[in-house]
Amino acid sequence: MEEGIKKEQHHCTEAPKILRFAHSWCLLLSLFAISAGARAFDYADALRKSLLYFESQRSGRLPYNQRVTWRDHSGLTDGLEQGVDLVGGYYDAGDHVKFGLPMAFTVTMLSWGVIEFRKQIAVAGELEHAMEAIKWGTDYFIKAHTSPNVLWAEVGDGDTDHYCWQRPEDMTTSRQAYKIDENNPGSDLAGETAAAMAAASIVFKRTNPHYSHLLLHHAHQLLMEEKHKEHSHILEQYRSKAEYYICACLGLNENNGSNVERTPGGLLYIRQWNNMQYVSTAAFLLSVYSDYLQNSNQNLKCHGKMVGHEEILNFAKSQIDYILGSNPMSMSYLVGYGSNYPTRVHHRGASIVSYREHKGFIGCTQGYDHWFSRQEPNSNVLVGALVGGPDSQDDFVDQRHNYMQTEACTYNTAPLVGVLAKLLHLEDLSFDQNHSSPLVASY
Repeated sequence: MEEGIKKEQHHCTEAPKILRFAHSWCLLLSLFAISAGARAFDYADALRKSLLYFESQRSGRLPYNQRVTWRDHSGLTDGLEQGVDLVGGYYDAGDHVKFGLPMAFTVTMLSWGVIEFRKQIAVAGELEHAMEAIKWGTDYFIKAHTSPNVLWAEVGDGDTDHYCWQRPEDMTTSRQAYKIDENNPGSDLAGETAAAMAAASIVFKRTNPHYSHLLLHHAHQLLMEEKHKEHSHILEQYRSKAEYYICACLGLNENNGSNVERTPGGLLYIRQWNNMQYVSTAAFLLSVYSDYLQNSNQNLKCHGKMVGHEEILNFAKSQIDYILGSNPMSMSYLVGYGSNYPTRVHHRGASIVSYREHKGFIGCTQGYDHWFSRQEPNSNVLVGALVGGPDSQDDFVDQRHNYMQTEACTYNTAPLVGVLAKLLHLEDLSFDQNHSSPLVASY
């Protein structure tokens, strides 16, 4: 394509000056050829679908404007045995335990994405949905933080939950709730939940100041805020490690063993089980850091090599494009995007007929016998879910029992929101929408 473009441009320069119209037309053809090769993915559609996914993962009483219609109310007695209201929040994956740590990380990443790319998300028409996704989580955190030193950390039991294959609307498994307090410490959970509420407080500061203040109040209590001296040397060590990680993602550390492994197709590869959580998070961090370098007119130094913000952002884009279908299997790992995506996602609710279509009770083992083992695609499409993804050789087996590759998690998709908004914004700046090429089909 590049050779063809060069020939066209060479022909343009040799055209007589009086043929200004022909020259302009030739230049337009060249630009169109470039745009046709560059615009391969519909980032706007991917962004919309990513935010839709969080509605599939809702626990509690669903709102009137619920867009995922195959879901219904669930977990309406959560916390009842403990005398506390723990209704709401998110199921983090394909089961029905509400784990506090992944839920908090999910909300942190969604909030961070809005903080960094609020304008871009708004232009895409998705800011309201993004803020709804955040608030669904923070409303639950406020409930779960029942006193300054008590945070309810989990609802449900992983062992008993995994023995059953049921829709969330039919749950018969234990809904035992667990908390952290002075006698049952959990600083990691307290810190991440505080981070989620503090980040969300920034998101809501302009539009809902009272709610923003409430979130910040809870965050302060969870952190048990104390006055500390400034530890600039520790911050500098943290920055050094962060930049080392970015260099490792780019494959620019001197010791090859310290670089992040990549698949033959170019995907960052950390481990076999749910590798995409690391890919989406890395892509987000690289995008944010690229903006930081650009805004501060700096470069990143990786063992003597100077790396500009463009190179970092281009690599982040390559990871997103791999997720959306630019990979050896030509598969979109974002469910519902494109024409070829996983159809047997390891997800109880999506795999079984919708409760709204069939309200008859489906029992624990009945779900395994009739729904888990069937070879047909899931009854419901889990739109916007980012599955675990391929192995180290870019291979992927779309089977329900293959949970390491086909299970999706909220913390996989959450980092995508900001990156997709960023890429869409850059695309809109570069191309006139009226002359853009056809997009990859997305149904």
